[in-house]
Amino acid sequence: MTPLPVSSIAARRVFLDGAFAPATVDVDGDVVAGIRPFDADAAQVVPDDAVLIPGLVDSHVHLDEPGRTEWEGFLTGTAAAAAGGVTTLFDMPLNSVPVTTTVEALADKRDAAQGKLAVDVGYWGGAVPENLGTLVELAEAGVVGVKCFLSPSGIDEFGHLDTAQLEAALTELATFDGLLIVHAEDPAHLHADGPLGPHYADFLASRPPASEEAAITAVIDAARRTGARAHIVHVSDGTALDVVRAAKAEGVRLTVETCPHYLTLRAEDVPDGAGAFKCCPPIRDAANQDLLWAGLLDGTIDAVVSDHSPSTRALKEQGGGDFGLAWGGIAGLQTGLSAVWTAARARSIRLEDLLPLMTTGPARIAGADGLGAIRPGAPAHLVVFRPDAEWTVDAERLEYRNKLSPWHGQRLSGLVDETLVHGVPVWRAGEGILARVGREILAEPTAVTALPAGGGDR
Repeated sequence: MTPLPVSSIAARRVFLDGAFAPATVDVDGDVVAGIRPFDADAAQVVPDDAVLIPGLVDSHVHLDEPGRTEWEGFLTGTAAAAAGGVTTLFDMPLNSVPVTTTVEALADKRDAAQGKLAVDVGYWGGAVPENLGTLVELAEAGVVGVKCFLSPSGIDEFGHLDTAQLEAALTELATFDGLLIVHAEDPAHLHADGPLGPHYADFLASRPPASEEAAITAVIDAARRTGARAHIVHVSDGTALDVVRAAKAEGVRLTVETCPHYLTLRAEDVPDGAGAFKCCPPIRDAANQDLLWAGLLDGTIDAVVSDHSPSTRALKEQGGGDFGLAWGGIAGLQTGLSAVWTAARARSIRLEDLLPLMTTGPARIAGADGLGAIRPGAPAHLVVFRPDAEWTVDAERLEYRNKLSPWHGQRLSGLVDETLVHGVPVWRAGEGILARVGREILAEPTAVTALPAGGGDR
Protein backbone atom coordinates (compact mmCIF):
# COMPACT_ATOMS: atom_id res chain seq x y z
CA MET A 1 0.00 0.00 0.00
CA THR A 2 1.30 3.44 -0.94
CA PRO A 3 1.97 5.60 2.14
CA LEU A 4 -0.21 8.65 2.59
CA PRO A 5 1.28 12.03 1.67
CA VAL A 6 2.62 14.06 4.56
CA SER A 7 0.62 17.15 5.52
CA SER A 8 3.48 18.96 7.24
CA ILE A 9 7.11 18.30 8.10
CA ALA A 10 9.20 20.39 10.50
CA ALA A 11 12.93 20.55 11.10
CA ARG A 12 15.36 22.68 13.06
CA ARG A 13 17.37 23.01 9.86
CA VAL A 14 15.55 23.35 6.55
CA PHE A 15 17.43 24.40 3.41
CA LEU A 16 15.61 27.52 2.21
CA ASP A 17 16.94 30.12 -0.20
CA GLY A 18 20.56 29.07 0.19
CA ALA A 19 20.68 28.78 3.97
CA PHE A 20 19.47 26.54 6.79
CA ALA A 21 16.73 27.79 9.12
CA PRO A 22 14.13 26.27 11.45
CA ALA A 23 10.85 25.87 9.57
CA THR A 24 7.75 23.82 8.93
CA VAL A 25 6.93 22.84 5.37
CA ASP A 26 3.21 22.39 4.73
CA VAL A 27 2.18 20.10 1.90
CA ASP A 28 -1.12 20.22 0.04
CA GLY A 29 -1.53 17.23 -2.23
CA ASP A 30 1.74 16.95 -4.09
CA VAL A 31 3.12 20.48 -3.74
CA VAL A 32 4.57 22.69 -1.07
CA ALA A 33 1.67 24.82 0.14
CA GLY A 34 3.60 27.08 2.48
CA ILE A 35 6.52 27.54 4.82
CA ARG A 36 6.07 28.74 8.40
CA PRO A 37 8.02 28.79 11.68
CA PHE A 38 9.14 25.54 13.26
CA ASP A 39 6.17 23.68 14.76
CA ALA A 40 6.94 20.86 17.19
CA ASP A 41 3.39 19.58 16.63
CA ALA A 42 3.76 19.17 12.86
CA ALA A 43 2.65 15.83 11.41
CA GLN A 44 6.30 14.84 11.04
CA VAL A 45 9.24 16.30 12.94
CA VAL A 46 12.73 15.63 11.67
CA PRO A 47 15.24 14.45 14.32
CA ASP A 48 17.61 17.13 15.57
CA ASP A 49 20.63 15.42 13.99
CA ALA A 50 19.03 15.60 10.54
CA VAL A 51 18.29 18.34 8.03
CA LEU A 52 15.46 18.73 5.54
CA ILE A 53 16.73 19.43 2.05
CA PRO A 54 15.12 19.60 -1.38
CA GLY A 55 15.24 16.43 -3.43
CA LEU A 56 18.35 16.29 -5.58
CA VAL A 57 18.14 16.63 -9.34
CA ASP A 58 20.43 14.42 -11.43
CA SER A 59 20.50 15.47 -15.06
CA HIS A 60 22.84 12.67 -16.21
CA VAL A 61 21.67 9.08 -15.66
CA HIS A 62 21.77 6.00 -17.90
CA LEU A 63 18.86 3.70 -17.05
CA ASP A 64 19.45 1.50 -20.15
CA GLU A 65 15.82 0.43 -20.58
CA PRO A 66 14.46 -0.90 -22.88
CA GLY A 67 16.92 -3.29 -24.45
CA ARG A 68 19.74 -3.47 -21.91
CA THR A 69 17.69 -3.85 -18.75
CA GLU A 70 20.20 -6.41 -17.50
CA TRP A 71 22.55 -3.42 -17.07
CA GLU A 72 20.05 -1.24 -15.19
CA GLY A 73 16.37 -0.36 -15.51
CA PHE A 74 13.61 1.95 -14.35
CA LEU A 75 12.75 -0.25 -11.36
CA THR A 76 16.24 -0.55 -9.93
CA GLY A 77 17.60 2.76 -11.18
CA THR A 78 14.86 4.93 -9.75
CA ALA A 79 15.03 2.96 -6.48
CA ALA A 80 18.75 3.78 -6.28
CA ALA A 81 17.95 7.41 -6.99
CA ALA A 82 15.44 7.58 -4.14
CA ALA A 83 17.91 5.88 -1.78
CA GLY A 84 20.48 8.54 -2.69
CA GLY A 85 18.13 11.48 -2.16
CA VAL A 86 17.54 12.07 -5.88
CA THR A 87 13.89 12.84 -6.59
CA THR A 88 14.22 13.83 -10.26
CA LEU A 89 16.52 12.36 -12.87
CA PHE A 90 16.99 12.77 -16.60
CA ASP A 91 17.70 9.63 -18.61
CA MET A 92 20.38 9.58 -21.29
CA PRO A 93 19.64 8.44 -24.87
CA LEU A 94 22.06 5.51 -24.67
CA ASN A 95 22.69 2.66 -23.73
CA SER A 96 19.11 1.57 -24.31
CA VAL A 97 18.02 -0.37 -27.39
CA PRO A 98 16.82 1.45 -29.38
CA VAL A 99 18.82 4.57 -28.63
CA THR A 100 16.64 7.65 -28.19
CA THR A 101 17.37 9.29 -31.52
CA THR A 102 13.84 9.09 -32.97
CA VAL A 103 10.36 9.93 -31.76
CA GLU A 104 9.48 6.24 -32.01
CA ALA A 105 12.40 5.25 -29.77
CA LEU A 106 11.34 7.84 -27.20
CA ALA A 107 7.85 6.30 -27.22
CA ASP A 108 9.40 2.87 -26.60
CA LYS A 109 11.32 4.23 -23.63
CA ARG A 110 8.26 5.93 -22.20
CA ASP A 111 6.27 2.71 -22.53
CA ALA A 112 9.02 0.78 -20.73
CA ALA A 113 8.90 3.22 -17.80
CA GLN A 114 5.21 2.83 -17.06
CA GLY A 115 4.48 1.82 -13.45
CA LYS A 116 8.17 1.53 -12.51
CA LEU A 117 9.15 5.02 -11.37
CA ALA A 118 10.05 5.69 -7.75
CA VAL A 119 11.12 9.24 -8.71
CA ASP A 120 10.33 11.66 -11.52
CA VAL A 121 12.07 11.01 -14.85
CA GLY A 122 12.70 13.17 -17.90
CA TYR A 123 14.46 12.26 -21.12
CA TRP A 124 17.35 13.44 -23.27
CA GLY A 125 17.36 12.69 -26.97
CA GLY A 126 20.41 11.93 -29.06
CA ALA A 127 22.12 13.71 -31.94
CA VAL A 128 23.84 11.27 -34.30
CA PRO A 129 24.89 11.61 -37.94
CA GLU A 130 21.71 9.91 -39.15
CA ASN A 131 19.18 12.22 -37.48
CA LEU A 132 20.68 15.66 -38.07
CA GLY A 133 18.03 17.90 -39.57
CA THR A 134 15.24 16.26 -37.54
CA LEU A 135 16.22 17.26 -34.01
CA VAL A 136 13.20 19.53 -33.72
CA GLU A 137 10.99 16.43 -33.88
CA LEU A 138 12.59 15.06 -30.73
CA ALA A 139 12.18 18.43 -29.04
CA GLU A 140 8.51 18.54 -29.98
CA ALA A 141 8.10 15.03 -28.54
CA GLY A 142 9.31 16.21 -25.13
CA VAL A 143 13.06 15.60 -24.75
CA VAL A 144 14.79 18.33 -22.74
CA GLY A 145 17.75 18.49 -25.12
CA VAL A 146 19.96 16.24 -27.23
CA LYS A 147 23.29 14.60 -26.53
CA CYS A 148 26.16 13.93 -28.88
CA PHE A 149 29.59 12.34 -28.70
CA LEU A 150 32.67 13.76 -30.38
CA SER A 151 34.49 10.43 -30.07
CA PRO A 152 33.17 6.85 -30.41
CA SER A 153 30.52 6.15 -27.78
CA GLY A 154 31.25 2.44 -27.53
CA ILE A 155 27.72 1.71 -28.77
CA ASP A 156 27.62 1.05 -32.51
CA GLU A 157 24.09 2.40 -32.89
CA PHE A 158 25.04 5.79 -31.38
CA GLY A 159 27.62 7.27 -33.73
CA HIS A 160 29.72 10.31 -32.94
CA LEU A 161 29.72 13.67 -34.71
CA ASP A 162 32.69 15.11 -36.54
CA THR A 163 33.49 18.82 -36.49
CA ALA A 164 31.19 19.69 -39.40
CA GLN A 165 28.33 17.66 -37.94
CA LEU A 166 28.79 19.34 -34.54
CA GLU A 167 28.41 22.69 -36.25
CA ALA A 168 25.35 21.43 -38.14
CA ALA A 169 23.70 20.20 -34.95
CA LEU A 170 24.27 23.49 -33.13
CA THR A 171 23.07 25.49 -36.13
CA GLU A 172 19.87 23.44 -36.21
CA LEU A 173 19.30 23.70 -32.47
CA ALA A 174 19.84 27.47 -32.54
CA THR A 175 16.74 27.84 -34.73
CA PHE A 176 14.52 26.81 -31.80
CA ASP A 177 16.89 27.49 -28.88
CA GLY A 178 17.47 23.81 -28.21
CA LEU A 179 20.30 22.52 -26.03
CA LEU A 180 23.16 20.27 -27.15
CA ILE A 181 24.97 18.36 -24.41
CA VAL A 182 28.34 17.01 -25.45
CA HIS A 183 30.66 14.17 -24.51
CA ALA A 184 33.81 16.14 -25.22
CA GLU A 185 36.84 14.01 -26.06
CA ASP A 186 38.75 14.58 -29.30
CA PRO A 187 39.50 11.21 -30.95
CA ALA A 188 42.70 12.61 -32.45
CA HIS A 189 44.23 12.50 -28.97
CA LEU A 190 42.89 9.08 -27.94
CA HIS A 191 44.86 5.86 -28.26
CA ALA A 192 43.36 3.00 -30.25
CA ASP A 193 41.05 0.64 -28.41
CA GLY A 194 42.37 -2.73 -27.32
CA PRO A 195 44.15 -4.47 -24.47
CA LEU A 196 46.07 -2.23 -22.10
CA GLY A 197 46.74 -4.51 -19.17
CA PRO A 198 45.70 -4.26 -15.51
CA HIS A 199 47.54 -1.05 -14.56
CA TYR A 200 45.32 2.00 -14.33
CA ALA A 201 48.15 4.35 -15.31
CA ASP A 202 48.23 2.80 -18.78
CA PHE A 203 44.52 3.40 -19.28
CA LEU A 204 44.85 6.96 -17.95
CA ALA A 205 47.63 7.68 -20.45
CA SER A 206 45.40 6.47 -23.28
CA ARG A 207 42.89 9.31 -22.68
CA PRO A 208 45.02 12.39 -21.93
CA PRO A 209 43.72 15.78 -20.79
CA ALA A 210 44.55 17.23 -24.21
CA SER A 211 41.63 15.28 -25.65
CA GLU A 212 39.11 17.01 -23.39
CA GLU A 213 40.56 20.47 -23.84
CA ALA A 214 40.61 20.16 -27.64
CA ALA A 215 37.03 18.93 -27.78
CA ILE A 216 35.73 21.55 -25.33
CA THR A 217 37.46 24.25 -27.37
CA ALA A 218 35.76 22.94 -30.53
CA VAL A 219 32.35 23.09 -28.84
CA ILE A 220 32.99 26.63 -27.61
CA ASP A 221 34.06 27.78 -31.08
CA ALA A 222 30.96 26.26 -32.69
CA ALA A 223 28.63 27.63 -30.02
CA ARG A 224 30.15 31.09 -30.47
CA ARG A 225 29.57 30.98 -34.25
CA THR A 226 26.02 29.63 -34.09
CA GLY A 227 24.72 31.37 -30.96
CA ALA A 228 23.43 28.00 -29.74
CA ARG A 229 23.34 26.68 -26.19
CA ALA A 230 25.87 23.97 -25.33
CA HIS A 231 26.61 21.95 -22.22
CA ILE A 232 29.72 19.85 -21.56
CA VAL A 233 29.02 16.65 -19.66
CA HIS A 234 31.29 14.95 -17.11
CA VAL A 235 34.32 17.25 -17.20
CA SER A 236 37.26 15.37 -15.68
CA ASP A 237 40.14 17.62 -16.76
CA GLY A 238 40.59 20.52 -14.39
CA THR A 239 42.98 22.34 -16.74
CA ALA A 240 40.19 22.62 -19.34
CA LEU A 241 38.27 24.89 -16.98
CA ASP A 242 40.41 27.85 -18.04
CA VAL A 243 38.93 27.82 -21.55
CA VAL A 244 35.46 27.38 -20.00
CA ARG A 245 35.98 30.44 -17.78
CA ALA A 246 37.10 32.51 -20.73
CA ALA A 247 34.14 31.42 -22.86
CA LYS A 248 31.64 32.21 -20.13
CA ALA A 249 33.20 35.62 -19.56
CA GLU A 250 32.87 36.28 -23.28
CA GLY A 251 29.18 35.42 -23.21
CA VAL A 252 29.23 32.05 -24.97
CA ARG A 253 26.12 30.15 -23.89
CA LEU A 254 27.94 27.35 -22.12
CA THR A 255 27.42 25.26 -18.99
CA VAL A 256 29.50 22.38 -17.62
CA GLU A 257 29.15 19.59 -15.11
CA THR A 258 31.42 17.23 -13.24
CA CYS A 259 30.73 14.05 -11.29
CA PRO A 260 31.23 12.51 -7.84
CA HIS A 261 33.86 10.08 -9.09
CA TYR A 262 36.07 12.90 -10.36
CA LEU A 263 35.69 14.83 -7.12
CA THR A 264 36.25 11.97 -4.69
CA LEU A 265 38.32 9.22 -6.37
CA ARG A 266 41.96 9.59 -7.41
CA ALA A 267 44.01 7.84 -10.07
CA GLU A 268 46.73 7.13 -7.51
CA ASP A 269 44.32 4.99 -5.50
CA VAL A 270 42.76 2.86 -8.25
CA PRO A 271 43.70 -0.81 -7.70
CA ASP A 272 45.09 -2.94 -10.50
CA GLY A 273 42.39 -4.60 -12.59
CA ALA A 274 39.52 -2.76 -10.87
CA GLY A 275 37.07 -2.28 -13.73
CA ALA A 276 34.52 -0.65 -11.42
CA PHE A 277 36.71 2.50 -11.62
CA LYS A 278 36.86 2.69 -15.42
CA CYS A 279 35.03 5.55 -17.12
CA CYS A 280 35.56 7.90 -20.04
CA PRO A 281 36.93 10.48 -19.62
CA PRO A 282 38.97 8.89 -16.85
CA ILE A 283 39.40 9.58 -13.16
CA ARG A 284 42.56 11.70 -12.93
CA ASP A 285 45.07 12.52 -10.18
CA ALA A 286 44.82 14.46 -6.93
CA ALA A 287 46.28 17.70 -8.34
CA ASN A 288 43.68 17.66 -11.10
CA GLN A 289 40.96 16.99 -8.53
CA ASP A 290 41.98 20.17 -6.69
CA LEU A 291 41.37 22.14 -9.89
CA LEU A 292 37.88 20.68 -10.20
CA TRP A 293 37.01 21.69 -6.65
CA ALA A 294 38.31 25.19 -7.36
CA GLY A 295 36.02 25.27 -10.39
CA LEU A 296 33.07 24.38 -8.20
CA LEU A 297 33.82 27.08 -5.70
CA ASP A 298 34.32 29.85 -8.24
CA GLY A 299 31.17 29.01 -10.20
CA THR A 300 32.83 27.72 -13.36
CA ILE A 301 31.20 24.31 -12.89
CA ASP A 302 27.41 24.53 -12.88
CA ALA A 303 26.41 21.12 -11.54
CA VAL A 304 27.52 17.87 -9.94
CA VAL A 305 25.68 14.87 -11.40
CA SER A 306 26.27 11.15 -11.26
CA ASP A 307 26.69 10.01 -14.89
CA HIS A 308 25.36 6.75 -13.46
CA SER A 309 26.34 4.33 -16.22
CA PRO A 310 26.35 0.75 -14.97
CA SER A 311 26.79 -2.52 -16.82
CA THR A 312 26.92 -6.19 -15.93
CA ARG A 313 29.72 -7.59 -13.80
CA ALA A 314 30.85 -9.71 -16.74
CA LEU A 315 31.40 -6.60 -18.88
CA LYS A 316 33.21 -4.74 -16.12
CA GLU A 317 35.50 -7.71 -15.53
CA GLN A 318 36.03 -8.84 -19.11
CA GLY A 319 39.64 -9.32 -20.05
CA GLY A 320 40.46 -10.52 -16.55
CA GLY A 321 41.07 -7.01 -15.23
CA ASP A 322 42.44 -5.45 -18.41
CA PHE A 323 41.51 -1.75 -18.33
CA GLY A 324 41.47 -1.61 -22.11
CA LEU A 325 38.82 -4.33 -22.36
CA ALA A 326 36.63 -3.62 -19.32
CA TRP A 327 33.42 -1.73 -20.07
CA GLY A 328 33.54 1.91 -19.03
CA GLY A 329 31.02 3.53 -16.72
CA ILE A 330 30.59 4.35 -13.03
CA ALA A 331 27.65 3.29 -10.88
CA GLY A 332 27.20 6.30 -8.59
CA LEU A 333 23.56 7.33 -8.40
CA GLN A 334 22.92 6.12 -4.85
CA THR A 335 26.22 7.20 -3.30
CA GLY A 336 26.76 10.57 -4.98
CA LEU A 337 25.52 12.87 -2.25
CA SER A 338 27.35 11.08 0.54
CA ALA A 339 30.60 10.74 -1.42
CA VAL A 340 30.71 14.39 -2.46
CA TRP A 341 29.65 15.63 0.97
CA THR A 342 32.40 13.53 2.59
CA ALA A 343 35.00 15.14 0.34
CA ALA A 344 33.49 18.62 0.69
CA ARG A 345 33.53 18.66 4.47
CA ALA A 346 37.16 17.49 4.41
CA ARG A 347 37.82 20.71 2.46
CA SER A 348 35.79 22.80 4.95
CA ILE A 349 33.03 23.38 2.40
CA ARG A 350 29.58 23.87 3.91
CA LEU A 351 26.62 21.70 2.98
CA GLU A 352 24.63 24.80 2.03
CA ASP A 353 27.32 25.72 -0.51
CA LEU A 354 27.32 22.23 -2.00
CA LEU A 355 23.58 21.65 -2.32
CA PRO A 356 22.83 24.08 -5.18
CA LEU A 357 25.28 22.17 -7.36
CA MET A 358 23.18 19.02 -6.90
CA THR A 359 19.72 20.61 -6.97
CA THR A 360 19.02 23.87 -8.77
CA GLY A 361 22.19 23.65 -10.89
CA PRO A 362 21.29 20.45 -12.74
CA ALA A 363 17.63 21.50 -12.80
CA ARG A 364 18.55 24.62 -14.77
CA ILE A 365 20.64 22.59 -17.20
CA ALA A 366 17.65 20.35 -17.92
CA GLY A 367 15.30 23.32 -18.27
CA ALA A 368 13.44 22.41 -15.07
CA ASP A 369 13.90 25.67 -13.17
CA GLY A 370 11.11 24.95 -10.67
CA LEU A 371 12.91 21.92 -9.22
CA GLY A 372 15.58 21.59 -6.56
CA ALA A 373 14.20 24.09 -4.05
CA ILE A 374 11.72 24.11 -1.18
CA ARG A 375 9.31 26.94 -1.91
CA PRO A 376 5.53 27.40 -2.15
CA GLY A 377 4.14 25.91 -5.33
CA ALA A 378 7.13 23.64 -5.94
CA PRO A 379 6.71 19.85 -6.02
CA ALA A 380 6.97 18.40 -2.52
CA HIS A 381 10.26 16.61 -3.23
CA LEU A 382 11.95 16.43 0.19
CA VAL A 383 14.84 14.52 1.73
CA VAL A 384 15.65 13.89 5.38
CA PHE A 385 19.45 13.80 5.49
CA ARG A 386 21.78 13.20 8.43
CA PRO A 387 25.02 14.99 7.51
CA ASP A 388 27.06 13.69 10.45
CA ALA A 389 26.03 10.04 10.23
CA GLU A 390 28.70 7.69 8.91
CA TRP A 391 28.25 4.47 6.97
CA THR A 392 30.35 2.01 5.03
CA VAL A 393 29.42 1.35 1.41
CA ASP A 394 28.50 -2.28 0.81
CA ALA A 395 27.86 -2.72 -2.89
CA GLU A 396 25.70 -5.78 -2.28
CA ARG A 397 23.22 -3.63 -0.34
CA LEU A 398 22.85 -0.93 -2.96
CA GLU A 399 19.69 -0.75 -5.04
CA TYR A 400 21.45 -1.17 -8.39
CA ARG A 401 20.68 -4.13 -10.62
CA ASN A 402 24.40 -4.93 -10.71
CA LYS A 403 26.00 -4.66 -7.28
CA LEU A 404 29.18 -2.80 -8.20
CA SER A 405 30.60 0.42 -6.79
CA PRO A 406 34.05 2.01 -6.81
CA TRP A 407 33.21 3.29 -3.31
CA HIS A 408 32.70 -0.25 -1.98
CA GLY A 409 34.26 -0.49 1.48
CA GLN A 410 34.68 3.27 1.90
CA ARG A 411 33.48 5.05 5.01
CA LEU A 412 31.27 7.99 4.02
CA SER A 413 29.57 10.82 5.89
CA GLY A 414 25.96 11.71 5.29
CA LEU A 415 23.04 9.31 5.27
CA VAL A 416 19.67 9.64 3.58
CA ASP A 417 16.99 8.70 6.13
CA GLU A 418 13.91 9.29 4.01
CA THR A 419 12.98 10.52 0.55
CA LEU A 420 9.59 11.99 -0.33
CA VAL A 421 8.36 12.45 -3.90
CA HIS A 422 5.24 14.57 -4.44
CA GLY A 423 4.83 14.54 -0.67
CA VAL A 424 4.75 10.73 -0.47
CA PRO A 425 7.47 8.77 1.37
CA VAL A 426 9.02 6.55 -1.32
CA TRP A 427 12.20 5.32 0.39
CA ARG A 428 13.22 4.96 4.01
CA ALA A 429 16.47 3.70 5.53
CA GLY A 430 16.04 0.15 6.80
CA GLU A 431 12.82 -0.33 4.84
CA GLY A 432 13.76 0.36 1.23
CA ILE A 433 11.25 1.32 -1.44
CA LEU A 434 7.83 2.19 -0.05
CA ALA A 435 6.02 3.48 -3.15
CA ARG A 436 6.42 4.26 -6.83
CA VAL A 437 4.74 7.59 -7.46
CA GLY A 438 7.27 9.04 -9.89
CA ARG A 439 6.03 10.82 -12.99
CA GLU A 440 7.35 11.65 -16.42
CA ILE A 441 8.76 15.09 -17.14
CA LEU A 442 8.35 16.18 -20.73
CA ALA A 443 9.53 19.48 -22.14
CA GLU A 444 6.63 21.59 -23.30
CA PRO A 445 6.16 21.30 -27.08
CA THR A 446 5.13 24.96 -27.10
CA ALA A 447 8.68 25.84 -26.09
CA VAL A 448 9.88 24.70 -29.52
CA THR A 449 9.43 27.95 -31.42
CA ALA A 450 11.48 28.69 -34.51
CA LEU A 451 13.76 31.69 -34.19
CA PRO A 452 15.13 33.83 -37.01
CA ALA A 453 18.09 32.50 -38.92
CA GLY A 454 21.29 32.95 -36.93
CA GLY A 455 19.64 32.20 -33.60
CA GLY A 456 17.74 35.39 -32.92
CA ASP A 457 18.40 37.77 -30.05
CA ARG A 458 21.10 36.27 -27.78
